[in-house]
Amino acid sequence: MTRTIFAALAAWMLCVCTAMAQDSPIQQLLQEHRTLIEKSSRKSIEPAIDALRDSGLPEAQAVLEQWQAKALWQRKADKLFFFGEKIDSKTYRLLDIATGEIEGEFPKKELKQLKPNSGIRSMIGAALVQFQLMADDPAKRVEALDAIQRDPAPEHLTALKGAIETEVDPEIRARKERLVRLLTITYGRDDAERISAIESFSGDLGVDARGALNPLVATTRTAAAAIPDDANVAKRLKPGSEDFSEAEAYALLVSSNLAPAHISASEKRMALQDNIEGGSVGGVPVAQLDTDEARERAYVALAEAGTVPATATEAEVAAALASHIFFDRYAEPSEAITDAAAKALGSINTQVGLNQTADLALDALSLASIYFLAAIGLAITFGVMGVINMAHGEFIMMGAYTGYVVQQVIPDYTVSILVALPLAFAVTFAAGVAMERLVIRWLYNRPLETLLATFGISIALQQLAKNIFGTQARPLTSPAWLDGALVLNDVVSISYIRIAIFVLALIFLGVFLFIMKRTRLGLEVRAVTQNPRMAASMGINPDRINMLTFGLGSGIAGIAGVAIGLYAKVTSELGSDYIVQSFMTVVVGGVGNIWGTLLGATMIGFLQKGIEWMNPSNTLAAQTYMIIFIIIFIQFRPRGIIALKGRAAGD
Repeated sequence: MTRTIFAALAAWMLCVCTAMAQDSPIQQLLQEHRTLIEKSSRKSIEPAIDALRDSGLPEAQAVLEQWQAKALWQRKADKLFFFGEKIDSKTYRLLDIATGEIEGEFPKKELKQLKPNSGIRSMIGAALVQFQLMADDPAKRVEALDAIQRDPAPEHLTALKGAIETEVDPEIRARKERLVRLLTITYGRDDAERISAIESFSGDLGVDARGALNPLVATTRTAAAAIPDDANVAKRLKPGSEDFSEAEAYALLVSSNLAPAHISASEKRMALQDNIEGGSVGGVPVAQLDTDEARERAYVALAEAGTVPATATEAEVAAALASHIFFDRYAEPSEAITDAAAKALGSINTQVGLNQTADLALDALSLASIYFLAAIGLAITFGVMGVINMAHGEFIMMGAYTGYVVQQVIPDYTVSILVALPLAFAVTFAAGVAMERLVIRWLYNRPLETLLATFGISIALQQLAKNIFGTQARPLTSPAWLDGALVLNDVVSISYIRIAIFVLALIFLGVFLFIMKRTRLGLEVRAVTQNPRMAASMGINPDRINMLTFGLGSGIAGIAGVAIGLYAKVTSELGSDYIVQSFMTVVVGGVGNIWGTLLGATMIGFLQKGIEWMNPSNTLAAQTYMIIFIIIFIQFRPRGIIALKGRAAGD
């Protein structure tokens, strides 16, 4: 009696649980589309997936995820759907899809596992994208957009459109709208919608826009007896023209199985040589193979025997070319679409060209600032004092190594750079003063001896650096806030280090002008430059001014070394990479004039970048062309862009 009561109670509880499972909205929705789900055909399953996606039920996402993962099960007895967990090979635990509560444990033979194929899983994945696009976490929404952009599908377009209105983040919303337009280009409902999306990208510099438009104008070279009615022809081709030879045309016919292969005369001779048997080839004696007609007859005999591949005669080749039409065919069948895409790409290419010009100008301006920074010290020592200092590059190298040593002591890169700049000035200023007092002061007005002496010092300083730091390049690391680049668009960008060097160059221009125009030292330097004897008679010590001026130029070179070392390799040869450009900058600009040095650096920077752009594969040739141009320039303007009057000008 007791057993009967317990059995009845268990049956009653099962009926109650079954009724509760059937009453849940998500279960009812699945039951409405049960036939489609059980059939599991990609052609008919879409309404069921769309119903789950658009239901607004909180359980819909979990059901789709479990279905995609093949973890959705159906109980055969009542056709209800559950989530399944494997207990062993013969038993599964069922969980209610609405509540997640355990329904019970059932033998596998009483259950049916839903196993969607790859096509249905792809459709479910596209439906799940909408849930991800509408997630509360912005990072998940961005992640979904990244996934769509990497691998777009037609189903994503509907999901994106449905996720725009609820988007509250303006940046993410703008990205969603852009992705909708990009996907519409390929998957739009009709030509009008696609053309509208294409036109919206006219002049757009985004790489993604070009990536969406380029396939629309991609062509395939085709040969046919007649142009098909549905073909979207980009260009008719004539065999024998400049861009389409007869050999290319016939090769296209052969590859399209529209004509037999044509074997060249040399290939035929090789085939005949390989098939000589008993003094003859294809029934033709070798002694008679001295004419084209005999060789052709022998080859045809071999081809008929299957020994060599058949070949077309010259007449057959000509006939095949004459009887076929050759054209480039768009993969996109709609002519209106390809016309709109071509027009948009033309506008984009124009904008890309203009922005590439702007990017090249920024690169040239950046290079000019580097040359100016490297040459400003030389403008003082060579331009003002008339001293040909071949060791100027080594002062730049000393400044870079000073920055490296400071970073070994101070690990904070921002602080180390702030310390390295004045310290590099102090070190190279001291080195410059020592060099002027010990060597240069004895060689004034003797340019050849000065050149040889400073060249020897240059070699000695390079060797000293190798002995101390070795030949391996040393890192001079920039602060984190100088990492990366300022990106204006997908074409134009400039690194923050180069911007910092440009700003530093402007600062030094201002400092130099202030020293020369507003300080006693600057007044005395200008006096000694214009007339040293008159300056001496006014109580100015020319030797002291020469020493300080040389030290100032050397100190500025040291600071330039720290700046240059942030993006260039710090080695003992660092300075030699800039000494030639520094001298050219000073000479072209005008000896002894800071504005001339600025103009000279700008001219050389733009000239070098322009030559490199025209000849990007050979930088050595670019350097050679630049030097030749400057030599020619000096022939017409020997005193540079801005000539200086006074001692430096030889007046």
